[in-house]
Amino acid sequence: MTPLSDNLRGALFMTVSMIGFALNDAAMKLVSDDLDLMQSIFIRGMFATLFVGLLAHYKGVLRVRTERPDQKKLGLRIFGEIGGTFCFLTALFNMPIANATAILQALPLAITLAAAVFLREAVGWRRYLASAIGFCGVLIIVRPGSDGFNEYALFALAAIFFLTIRDLSTRQLSRTMPSLFVSLLTSISIMILGGLGTLVTGWQPVGAMSVSLLALSACFLLLGYIFGVMAMRIGDIGFVSPFRYTILLWAILAGIILFGEIPDVWTLLGGMIVIGTGLFTLYRERRTRLHQ
Repeated sequence: MTPLSDNLRGALFMTVSMIGFALNDAAMKLVSDDLDLMQSIFIRGMFATLFVGLLAHYKGVLRVRTERPDQKKLGLRIFGEIGGTFCFLTALFNMPIANATAILQALPLAITLAAAVFLREAVGWRRYLASAIGFCGVLIIVRPGSDGFNEYALFALAAIFFLTIRDLSTRQLSRTMPSLFVSLLTSISIMILGGLGTLVTGWQPVGAMSVSLLALSACFLLLGYIFGVMAMRIGDIGFVSPFRYTILLWAILAGIILFGEIPDVWTLLGGMIVIGTGLFTLYRERRTRLHQ
């Protein structure tokens, strides 16, 4: 059993990781008033690639020979990350940050279902039921057909689809594949596609404030990645993983403080349902592993 102090440190690291990701989202949303999506992704991608590249060089994983079985999986992972990034940021630019973040919390439920279907992982009826209830929570947040419906919520749902592809392909990568190398290739790919996108959408003048926010966004993104890895390596996964859901709290606070966005009762109710079913799914997965 991992000592409690390690678990508490892991929980703290995971919380810091989620703060980093939430601040990254907030910085990107702040920029959306001045720059379009493609330009924002491209400029942030330049900073992120620089930072991750320097870290990969420091760790000695700037160049890695990939085996043929890993190449297809790596390509699929990058495809999922690209799709998820573009879809989620499209939603984030056009709807409250808390709503977009709450919808994305259904990702663990989607991964559980997809792993059962495509990877033949054992999933009991309780987790199937939890996933179904969790997606009902997503529908409460989205509220299709209601006056409060935002069509950009569909992009947040599409992001779940792409990120599920990303995470399932990541599971299948060999353990010798360095995470930093994978992150670097992904960052380069997103940056290039963002740059190509600006050829279509055009290039707007970029002010010092926008550049600063995008540089901060890249720093927060790296902060989230580093502390997320540290969290998963220091504590029990079953204890640490639930702290991923603290990102919704930070997103709500960022929405209130930076954008004056106060989530309505339906968003909060749907978010609690999604988080509750996600925590139950993590609990059931842990019990299953303990009894294997």
